Amino acid sequence: MPEKEDYYKILEVAKNATGAEIKSSYRRLAMKYHPDRNPGNKESEEKFKSVNEAFSVLSDEEKRGLYDSYGHEGVSGASGFHGGGFADINDIFSSVFGDVFGGSFSNAFGGRTRSGAQRGADLKLDIEITLEEAFTGLDSPVEYSAMDACQECGGTDAQPGTRSKTCPTCRGSGVVQFSQGFFSMRQMCPDCAGQGTVLEHPCKKCKGGGRQKTKKTITVKVPAGIRSGMTLRVANAGDLGLKGGGYGDLYIEVHVREHKIFERAEDDLILRVPVSFATAALGGKIKAPNILKETLEVTVPKGSPHGTVVKISGAGMPKLGKKGFGDLNVIILIDVPKNLTSRQKELLEAFEKESSEADGGKSFFEKIFK
Repeated sequence: MPEKEDYYKILEVAKNATGAEIKSSYRRLAMKYHPDRNPGNKESEEKFKSVNEAFSVLSDEEKRGLYDSYGHEGVSGASGFHGGGFADINDIFSSVFGDVFGGSFSNAFGGRTRSGAQRGADLKLDIEITLEEAFTGLDSPVEYSAMDACQECGGTDAQPGTRSKTCPTCRGSGVVQFSQGFFSMRQMCPDCAGQGTVLEHPCKKCKGGGRQKTKKTITVKVPAGIRSGMTLRVANAGDLGLKGGGYGDLYIEVHVREHKIFERAEDDLILRVPVSFATAALGGKIKAPNILKETLEVTVPKGSPHGTVVKISGAGMPKLGKKGFGDLNVIILIDVPKNLTSRQKELLEAFEKESSEADGGKSFFEKIFK
């Protein structure tokens, strides 16, 4: 009988390799020699068998200690690959590949989960609100359609008064088993999808799916200070899942409609207010509204040029999730009159004459390039 190959050599690791190194090497080699990737290749099949046998010993601290002390004799029959029977590799794949493939190996090779539960899909909606509503916040009713439990069968999938029966293919186990080469394989039963039961009389309304499209109305709390483009999440308001998998979530994207006179810059508001030339030159008080149409008194500084910004602290939008408010920035726009009375023309001409004399009669360019 030929001497068996060293387990460390099979896994291509040193004798002082750590558990992580052994596991990493096993992953690589198991994928390399897997029968599904090498159909009909007997050499790869034997390699795959050896890799699994070696890993079943070296990944177990107690078995590895026996192997290091006594060699193959110390673990004869302990690896699970001796004694003439087929080796069930499901547990090895589940422990090593389950975290990488999300359990797909467990399912493909006879994973023991039978529920088939699947979480419902998430849904997305858009709503539009005014800037005033974004300032105050509101409870907004939202209508939409989502998958929910069938009203006819209550989500049982079967016609009222009927029941499911044990699947004759898998006899209620949810899996079917077959042999391939040197090992046995198990996979989800194709007739009952792993449930172990089948319907004798599926519900006619939902056709055995247990769900139907349902119109829903919920009230969504829109917080004060929300900005356009932000998304609200309503937990468990999406589609109902399959086989008791629960509901998905509902995501609502909020769009804030443009305002007629106010502009928004994050938490600040911008308001453009026209004033007379005299007010801009002499300074004074003007009236301006805030977002709630309350009247504010704004002080225009003496000699304000066109575009001067007067900041009113705390008169802007609420700070979302925080205390306090942004600012209201009032932009002063000098309103040039288009239709002057004779008296207004005389006064402006007199003003222009005096201004020119004060500057020594020099023009704009003469003052710049003097």
